[in-house]
Amino acid sequence: MASNPNTYAPVKASSAPMEQATIGRSLVIKGEISGAESLFVDGRIEGTINIPENRVTVGRNGAVTADINAREVVIMGKVHGNIICSDRLDIRSEGSVTGDVVVQRISVEDGAILKGSVQVQAAEQKGKPQQQAKHVEAPKPPANDAAKATTAAAGA
Repeated sequence: MASNPNTYAPVKASSAPMEQATIGRSLVIKGEISGAESLFVDGRIEGTINIPENRVTVGRNGAVTADINAREVVIMGKVHGNIICSDRLDIRSEGSVTGDVVVQRISVEDGAILKGSVQVQAAEQKGKPQQQAKHVEAPKPPANDAAKATTAAAGA
């Protein structure tokens, strides 16, 4: 009887979570990764990651130089590239992102690093990221011009 519960428990545990592919810490992949299951990256990826319906997790040892398109992205390692999330981006305290981000929801823990623009948009607008980019980035140059105008006015 004791062996039956031990046999049953792994079956129950494996059916509960979603399937997830893992890229180990010693692996290096160059190219495009796409699929229909969640991805855990603890190695190095250079290229693009396209998993639009699932989660991409970059582990603490993960180093990704790629654009990422996923439903949800969790970052504990380093990412250099643009990220598009149809749901949520979570940058943990030890994680860093260098690139532009388009999301519906974002969480950046204390200690995390984020360098780039952030566009938070509603669900009905996710099909129009380029229009949103223009609206978000447009105010930046006038802010610099306003600073120059203030400096010029102070000098006059």
